Amino acid sequence: MNATNPATDPGADLIVIAKEPVPGRVKTRLTSAYTPAEAAALAEAALRDTLAAAAAAPAVRRTLALAGTPGPWLPGGFTVVAQRGGGLDERLAAAFTDAWAGRPLVLIGMDTPQVTPALLARAARLLARCDAVLGPARDGGFWLLGLRRPQARLLRGVPMSRPDTGTVQLARLRDAGLRVGLLPELTDVDTPADARAVAAMAGGGRFAAAVRALGTRTVRP
Repeated sequence: MNATNPATDPGADLIVIAKEPVPGRVKTRLTSAYTPAEAAALAEAALRDTLAAAAAAPAVRRTLALAGTPGPWLPGGFTVVAQRGGGLDERLAAAFTDAWAGRPLVLIGMDTPQVTPALLARAARLLARCDAVLGPARDGGFWLLGLRRPQARLLRGVPMSRPDTGTVQLARLRDAGLRVGLLPELTDVDTPADARAVAAMAGGGRFAAAVRALGTRTVRP
């Protein structure tokens, strides 16, 4: 697949894929140090920061692929679609399909509240000259995936939530003959240690403020 001419690039759309921040259903790995309600509060703060970055980044259209019901944390300007499919690979593929409007698509999750509008704009610029863009995550996954022409086969069957997820996804894209641009590695918030690390590097956001407000915690065995 060949990238189009940047001079005639139509711009990119953005997708945020997320879960409604309900206690006991989100960020359950954080409950080794936080209560389910506190973990959900951290998830909501991360989601708010992520949506704020997406709202401030240049995009033609913004979509939230949501598992659950929208709440007061959702800003204006987003089209909401329900997640569908079984595994995460299927839900990612469906989100791309449901948001596709003939323009390049940049997808992020709610696990990297340190994401900035500048990083999202960089992903869109890369898609002006590449077929795909990948943002690797420190745990071996990926925090962003951009596709110029989404195809379900690029995602379905990629094993998710494993140390080699990002490597397998990158190989899948390259094996399809795509030119892939890479973004800087970011840390996903999965564990209490991740939460502290991300809060330290993104001190001005809601997530960092929420982590500070909850104070120092001891991880329970």
